[in-house]
Amino acid sequence: MSATNFNTKNDTYRKLMGNGLTYRIPRYQRDYSWTEEEWEDLWMDVLGTIRTGGEPAHYMGYLVLQSENDKVFDVIDGQQRLTTLTLIVLAVLKNIRRLIEDGKDADRNRQRLDQIRQTYVGYLDPVTLVSRSKLSLNRNNDTYFQTYIVPLGHLPMRGFRASEHSLRKAFEWFEKRIAAYAAKAGGESGVVLAQFVESLSDRLFFTVITVTDELNAYKVFETLNARGVRLSATDLLKNYLFSVLHKDGQHEHEMKSLENRWEAMVGRLGSESFPDFLRVHWNSRFSFVRQTELFKTIRGRIATRDAVFELVRQMEEDVDAYMALTHPESSQWSPALKHHAADLRMFGVRQPYPLLLAARRSFPDSGFESVLRASVIISFRYNVIGSQPTNEQERVYNAVAEKLALRQITDTGAVLAAVSSVYPGDEVFRAAFAEKTLRTTQSRNRRVVRYILCALEKRLEGSDLDVDGDGFNLEHILPENPETGWNAFTDDEVEALVYRLGNLTLLAKGANSDLGNTAFAAKRGVYAASPFGITRKVAEDNSDWSPERLAARQDWMANQATAIWRVDQLS
Repeated sequence: MSATNFNTKNDTYRKLMGNGLTYRIPRYQRDYSWTEEEWEDLWMDVLGTIRTGGEPAHYMGYLVLQSENDKVFDVIDGQQRLTTLTLIVLAVLKNIRRLIEDGKDADRNRQRLDQIRQTYVGYLDPVTLVSRSKLSLNRNNDTYFQTYIVPLGHLPMRGFRASEHSLRKAFEWFEKRIAAYAAKAGGESGVVLAQFVESLSDRLFFTVITVTDELNAYKVFETLNARGVRLSATDLLKNYLFSVLHKDGQHEHEMKSLENRWEAMVGRLGSESFPDFLRVHWNSRFSFVRQTELFKTIRGRIATRDAVFELVRQMEEDVDAYMALTHPESSQWSPALKHHAADLRMFGVRQPYPLLLAARRSFPDSGFESVLRASVIISFRYNVIGSQPTNEQERVYNAVAEKLALRQITDTGAVLAAVSSVYPGDEVFRAAFAEKTLRTTQSRNRRVVRYILCALEKRLEGSDLDVDGDGFNLEHILPENPETGWNAFTDDEVEALVYRLGNLTLLAKGANSDLGNTAFAAKRGVYAASPFGITRKVAEDNSDWSPERLAARQDWMANQATAIWRVDQLS
């Protein structure tokens, strides 16, 4: 971004609000949502700066603004903080007005009230009580804010939205805290209250990032590593889509319908997951795009009312499948589909998701299961065992997804043929498996090793073990901390080989702790009596345990794995 469309500086709250500028929360930005937890945190931060000997300044984080003229700013990120600070100032004004009504230094306090209001809140017409506020809220909150809170009038409680009640409660919460603060501070209350605002405004500061349009704002969100950024990026896209409808002059009922549908999707997915879903959805239908270019791409294609509603319809079509892939345990899929999706999630591999969304739209359950199973096996061969780079793999999946969306591919056989370039052949896979190390100190690796050993046990004995079952543990044949009886391994070999797959097996719970770090000769008898065939085989095939015997066992495991994790059409 060039200097002409992107500006960053640090500003105090005084500089933000006391310089004649005005701020607008976009019409379809999120409603006010802070609760007592956030109010309390902010209040303690404020007190920490204004008390005697307190910190000289408090950092309020990023404030992202959009403006074309440097006079009126749309608040893209930071609206909850900016709104709450205005409520604090208004709560101070309410306390000052109470002093005026009680006849306490009325003239001076009236001057203080007018000065603070004009500096931080805005002009209030004394006859109509219509405000020209420095801060305007979104369409759901601004009427209540300007009509009742800004004039410091009676705050009605019935017939309003939850977010409007939150505004009222926040104002009342801070009004009580400020009254208690003034009473405790002693001295002339009007002076204490005015000094409170002055100290607050000078000691709270933001990093203010100003951009010229939505695209640059989105780029900011993609590069900042700050709390709430991903949610703001989601809101930014929502605001853009509504701006398209607003430009086309759509009726309020269409706006409301779109908002309800959008919020339903975000509510189901979770705000943090929404950007990931959006990219997977987009790449399941169109040419490959990275997250950093996604907003620019969508903005370039979605420019009309029809395009907005078509985008939302297509997103709704894909939500169920995406959630089933990411949370298979709560989906309505068949047990077989759930099982494959759970395996993919266990691997931590997401590259196939665009292809899988496209396949879910294109095929019945049987055809989709073929593609899903193949994706699991490819992921196991390519990602888990092969540790291959994912960039090319991601592009291959996307290309096939796009062809499915365009109906250039219409059957599962063609899908499998199209992904063959990221399916490691038997020899490549066998060689990688024979050398594979998975450190079981990591929880995901422990689960993957259990998964591998359970699959080998099923091939050997036919028993279908629960990977997450509590009836067995992982056993390191060469212990992680060997003591006596392991002279066949040097210290370097212990470090290199203890987490090799050939050194790992299954052991019934209880037997593992009994064995501890004992020598192989003692372990062998326990292995021979194990209920698990894969463990009995260790005792049957080995009279001792050495680097050579470990490698031989892993070679055997690699041969079994090549037959287990296999797509016949690709092998």
